[in-house]
Amino acid sequence: MNYLAKTFLLLIAMSLGACTTLTSDIKTETQVAADADFSVYRTYAWAGSAKVVFDPVGQWEQPTLDTDEEVRFLINRELRARNFVQVDTEPDLLVAFAAGIDTTALDLKDDPNSNDPVLTTVPKAALVVAMVDVKTGYIIWLGYATGDVQEQLSIEQIRARIDYAVSEIFKPL
Repeated sequence: MNYLAKTFLLLIAMSLGACTTLTSDIKTETQVAADADFSVYRTYAWAGSAKVVFDPVGQWEQPTLDTDEEVRFLINRELRARNFVQVDTEPDLLVAFAAGIDTTALDLKDDPNSNDPVLTTVPKAALVVAMVDVKTGYIIWLGYATGDVQEQLSIEQIRARIDYAVSEIFKPL
């Protein structure tokens, strides 16, 4: 194998490893109402969104990236891929999401000097997506993702993490 081919393979391996590391902390789960029949739902409208953290200096949220709009775009993509159509009037479903950060979450981390676990503040982030049956007012589907807050990420890395979280949330639907 020549030098160029080896270098190319090394770059691919490194980028795949980076992707795994970038999202390895993100966990997702979904809940579906026992009597939910998704074959009767074809349309949706946005009920709203909520952000739980106020971050004016961009310590936890990249100030040049509108994460609410990014999440909304990705949820729209996932719903369209499942043949749901967004409408302005008389939807079958209302879709809402909330995102938040708990800056006081504690977790055990290895002390680099002793390799002993030490209780440390590790900010956690969460994203919750809900679908509500308009006729009954009941939540029929709920998905959420949780992960560690990652500091000093590029916009591309933040987008990749959000994309991964939303995609994983919607996989079971």
